[in-house]
Amino acid sequence: MYKSETHIRVRYSETDQMQYVYYGNYASYYEVARVESLRQLGLTYKELEAMGIIMPVLENHSEFLSPALYDELLKIVVTIREKPSVRIKFHYEIFNEKDKLIHRGETLLAFVNQKTGRPCRPPEAFQKVLIPYF
Repeated sequence: MYKSETHIRVRYSETDQMQYVYYGNYASYYEVARVESLRQLGLTYKELEAMGIIMPVLENHSEFLSPALYDELLKIVVTIREKPSVRIKFHYEIFNEKDKLIHRGETLLAFVNQKTGRPCRPPEAFQKVLIPYF
């Protein structure tokens, strides 16, 4: 199992009239945390794309437990619980500044060969950086 942490401060533009984070922005938070998670692992999205791999999102699930508020510093914990194959599932837990769990989510992505548009296995470099965790 692989786990990482990313921090994001809620910007005013991400909130609604109640100063709660607008629900649609959680997908952006997932993306930021997912990209940083891979960077912390030692392989960036940019490097994967240079290898001819793209990773479209197939599913996106959110569970709203409490609102995130304007100017809060959120901690996003990303976990990969299962060794990826053609698909990879990312799990997210978002905590507020009081370390209270306020949100849970998941995204399911596929590894796709950019030239053919067909699903494929993760590149060897990706599989190698995950070996210590699985």
